Amino acid sequence: MTGVSEDDSVTLEGLKKKMAEFAKERDWDQFHSPRNLLLALVGEVGELSEIFQWKGEVPKGLPDWKEEEIIHLGEELSDVLLYLIRLSDICGVDLGKAALRKVELNAIKYPAKLFEDSSKKQNHFKNTTTTDGIDIIDHSSESA
Repeated sequence: MTGVSEDDSVTLEGLKKKMAEFAKERDWDQFHSPRNLLLALVGEVGELSEIFQWKGEVPKGLPDWKEEEIIHLGEELSDVLLYLIRLSDICGVDLGKAALRKVELNAIKYPAKLFEDSSKKQNHFKNTTTTDGIDIIDHSSESA
């Protein structure tokens, strides 16, 4: 596997191919069942969580973090992403398309106009479900 320059664009499809090649070169396909990949992913999420465990609230941009802490964070975030991509590949799910679909469904479920000039979180609104299984937020019971 070669290094990545700043000019290289990274896509989910490219990462998927790299991960498949990486596993094949090491004869790891035999171990990459959905269950095993999920458990590995959960382990990596745990490692990611440990980075934040004792830091309390952290401001955006991590202004007080040391460079080596940010590098470590990037490594753990990458581990989570790579296992997620590998899991989706093994399960036959196009992760990019699934993510875009989920954003579209969330736009229906949480209409932007509903949250304009509001600091309220979603749980302050009543959910209703349509016949096609899409949740719609009904804010008619909310007081102004």
